[in-house]
Amino acid sequence: MQSMKFDKKDLLLYAVTDRTWVGKETLFEQVEDALKGGITCLQLREKELSEEIFYQEAVKIQKLCRQYHVPFLIDDNVEVAIRCGADGIHVGQQDMAAKEVRKRIGPDKILGVSAETVEQAVRAEKDGADYLGVGAVFATSTKPDADSVSRETLTQICKAVHIPVVAIGGIQQDNLVKLKGTGISGVSLVSAVFGSPDIEAACKNLKVLSEQMVGKT
Repeated sequence: MQSMKFDKKDLLLYAVTDRTWVGKETLFEQVEDALKGGITCLQLREKELSEEIFYQEAVKIQKLCRQYHVPFLIDDNVEVAIRCGADGIHVGQQDMAAKEVRKRIGPDKILGVSAETVEQAVRAEKDGADYLGVGAVFATSTKPDADSVSRETLTQICKAVHIPVVAIGGIQQDNLVKLKGTGISGVSLVSAVFGSPDIEAACKNLKVLSEQMVGKT
């Protein structure tokens, strides 16, 4: 299965799943709401599921993303990403090294790498990353132990690399536009999407704010 062609516009409104808010709706239904609302990329993040259940879920959500022509990425699990034919994978600094991941997935899959410093960002680009996830740019309940990245560092990273950067960590409707002028291509959101009582409406609003932030309006 051929992967989708990746463009920095795909990072504008990048949603990352979190089971915390599953209940009223299934994760599949929540993802569909987010796709209807206009997310431009989806990362499936599962830290607790067994490999097989993660794979089965990935296959279903991958099909859904294809229907909406939105890139589908797997967080951290290289085996699941390869097996389900995901468009790509995102790895952190504590996961498999980016250079190794690139060897495993080949040249055509999307590779995202988390970075908190200019040094990490430059190394990730050299090791084959297609984009960077930089944060946490604000305090976040999703990853309480995540180090914060200052606006200055975020801006320096954007200037230091030639690949697009997406900001992550604690981004909500009320602070998203504060990232304007840093050079990022978009925002990566967890609770602002999946913690919303109306995911589709929240995504529509977040997309407008993201376009204002990157200067498209």
